Amino acid sequence: MATSGTKTWTLYVDEVIDEAVSRIGSDPITGKEASSARRTLNIMMRDWGNRGVQLWTIDETTQTVTEGTANYTLDTYLVDITEAVLSRTENSVRTDFQMAKINREDYMNIPVKSTKGRPSQFWLDMKRAAPVVYLYPTPENSTDVFRYKRRNRIEDITASTESIDIPDRFLPCAVSGLSFYMAQKRPQIDINRRQELKLQYEEEFKRALDDGREKVDLRIVPNIARA
Repeated sequence: MATSGTKTWTLYVDEVIDEAVSRIGSDPITGKEASSARRTLNIMMRDWGNRGVQLWTIDETTQTVTEGTANYTLDTYLVDITEAVLSRTENSVRTDFQMAKINREDYMNIPVKSTKGRPSQFWLDMKRAAPVVYLYPTPENSTDVFRYKRRNRIEDITASTESIDIPDRFLPCAVSGLSFYMAQKRPQIDINRRQELKLQYEEEFKRALDDGREKVDLRIVPNIARA
């Protein structure tokens, strides 16, 4: 028996919407309704965060420091910094120094924050419109590089031709949830049917959540302190 040989299948936004509509059992949607459905998907995924589901992507990036400047504004979609090093290159050889993450209280208790040196600690201030990272000691040159691994918020849904930036196990949950919320906007849908859709959504949500908690894979990530 022949198989596809591929493992990249996913659902695009328009397919999620179509599947949700078919579960409701209503007529195809209009352009305005498609826009409403995309907005509902974005709201629903934000609500998952309120329900304890933290969805993010992970990557590594850098920030070149400036002598005498302790704080740096980072990307607005950053959720957290999980690991950081201070990279220093001398005679074409890069050396990475591990940095410790401290909290606000620890940073505020540093008596002289303007002391210059090789930064060995950082505090991430998330209580701003955009995250700001504070380094201590304050950088002593403008050639060192703050290299860090970050968690980013998943991407927004802006078009029906996009794929959804969520783990595969949440795709059934996204379809079920959208069908329920779309049914809520349609008074012609029987209240009992809407209740069934809600129960299906909650079951899919719990299944996706439990799957993520119970299955712990061994994930080996290279230490960014290595060249």
